[in-house]
Amino acid sequence: MRLDDIETPPEPANLRFLRRLVTVLTAIMICGVVTVVGLLVIRLNADPARLPLPDRITLPDGVVATAFTVGPDWYAIVTQDDQILIYDQVTGTLRQTIMIGDEP
Repeated sequence: MRLDDIETPPEPANLRFLRRLVTVLTAIMICGVVTVVGLLVIRLNADPARLPLPDRITLPDGVVATAFTVGPDWYAIVTQDDQILIYDQVTGTLRQTIMIGDEP
């Protein structure tokens, strides 16, 4: 008697269904991971968006904003040349300028 002559019993329907389900779920997970990685690559390679400032605030000429925050009655803008410009929220006037950097 050879091994090829032995009959294998038919596969139960539940086992066949489970095998197909695992295969489909594996394919869906692979597609999901590829999609997430692709979106991350696209998002991280995109140019950073310009910082949106309120219409009421105008920065001095040549100043580029890198960060913006809002307080209870003021706006603070961090500039590219390491300054913090604090504006009054109601009037839009410059309250204070703070230099960032090493102090002697």
